[in-house]
Amino acid sequence: MHDLLVEKLFQALFYNNALFSTRNDCSVMHAKTFSATTIGVDARLVEVEVDISPGLVNFFIVGLPDAAIKESSKRIRTALKNCGFKLPAKKITVNLAPADLKKEGALFDLPITVGILLAAEQLALSPEFLQETLFLGELSLDGAIRFVKGALAIAYDAQRLGKKRIIVPMVNAKEASLINGIEVIGVSHITELIEYLRQDLAIEPTPNSFEAFRAQTAQSTLDYAQVKGQFQAKRALQISAAGRHNILFIGPPGSGKTMLAKRLPSIMPDMTFDEALATSKVYSISGKLVDSPLVAQRPFRDPHHTISQAGLVGGGSCPQPGEISLAHNGILFLDELTEFKRTTLEVLRQPLESKEIAIARVHHAVRFPANFLLVAALNPCPCGFLGDTKRACTCNAFQVERYLEKLSGPLLDRIDLHVNVQSVPYETAVTKTGACLSSATIAEKVNNAVKAQRARFSDDTTWNATMSSDQVEKYCLLDEAAQQALKKAYDVLNLSMRGYHKILKIARTIADFELEETIKLVHIQEALTYRSLDRFMENKG
Repeated sequence: MHDLLVEKLFQALFYNNALFSTRNDCSVMHAKTFSATTIGVDARLVEVEVDISPGLVNFFIVGLPDAAIKESSKRIRTALKNCGFKLPAKKITVNLAPADLKKEGALFDLPITVGILLAAEQLALSPEFLQETLFLGELSLDGAIRFVKGALAIAYDAQRLGKKRIIVPMVNAKEASLINGIEVIGVSHITELIEYLRQDLAIEPTPNSFEAFRAQTAQSTLDYAQVKGQFQAKRALQISAAGRHNILFIGPPGSGKTMLAKRLPSIMPDMTFDEALATSKVYSISGKLVDSPLVAQRPFRDPHHTISQAGLVGGGSCPQPGEISLAHNGILFLDELTEFKRTTLEVLRQPLESKEIAIARVHHAVRFPANFLLVAALNPCPCGFLGDTKRACTCNAFQVERYLEKLSGPLLDRIDLHVNVQSVPYETAVTKTGACLSSATIAEKVNNAVKAQRARFSDDTTWNATMSSDQVEKYCLLDEAAQQALKKAYDVLNLSMRGYHKILKIARTIADFELEETIKLVHIQEALTYRSLDRFMENKG
């Protein structure tokens, strides 16, 4: 009890002494800068308020900061000391507003530092400049300004937030400069930034770089000419790429399922500006734009079957994008589909329909884009050789059914094309590569079908696979023979309305290759050959 009283007395004397030592300097210094944080792929404005006032020497950061932000006080103090700046021996309070919005990451180091220098009257900036400017950056202990996540997403929304200028780390400058209409200032050190703010150093805004990086994009070396045979699978991939139809390969080990899937990007249409920008935003907030500031080729993501639900769809206390969002406007390849946990696969059902994923947390809910083309592959049974022409299957019916239990009917119903892939015979294996169908040949046919869709829908966002019910009725017109064939298939295969519409959409894509306005019998017949698992689905819930 005695020790506690002594300690409290010491604290009171120390506090009074601090007040006494500053009684002739009771001014309160205050400054405000602006930064931003990302919620999903959207930016939210954050006001960084700095107050320097008499009191015990301390450094407080409030406004729901995470651990990285709380630790910024040590980084900022050390960086300023090592760069020759002296902080006043007073109480520093930093508020990140709005206070009810959770903030994370080290990108607030820079706006806090500038705010402290302004409040300490070691820097002077006009209110207009501060009002028009966003600051982003992490400080190292020697004052260097490091890479931060989300620079592209924040630059994209800067004008919406009422800002004309964004000051970012030099390594983020090319990424942020993809956005037109915003002035991007890249800096590599805090002393360089201060010289710029004091107008002692001129820094030219980073020029817009989208076209330059688009021109430098390397082309893939993977080509379908390297895949011997498998003409039906290549035809199905051609349909998949042209109409954005999800596809499932079923076949024995070594038949070429993975080879076929990995070459799909080589026949996909080029990304539009909006697609490249939307995909790059997802990679920016994930911190994956370090090597290149732009995702100009359609992404190909192939997660391992041990991936968790959060890894696949995204998650965390401050949600980050998962594999399905990293595959936005590209391809998500799930190899060995039946090895994934059933609960993990089931979370794909909603984003396959809505093309986005919603993640709810206590403080907020975020949405990430997830407009991906699903490509999956599996063996037909546990041993892998059910229906193979070379080796006999050793599995019984119960083992096969149990093996396929992870594939629910609703999930399979969302996969448009089911393709059986057989082992390659010797005669095909010894065929010269030059005699095989190349990616360039397939891509030409795909582009012709894409042009037909563009003329039909008059936009870059609608594909045959994403047609609404009204669009299906309007554009999927059948002749009499095709109608009769589809009616019979509807009854025999016990199709759901979704399955019925998917057959029409596939047939519409096949007809587009021949520039036919009306879907004919041959188009329906081919579309039905790609629904080989519908019989299995009849007994699924």
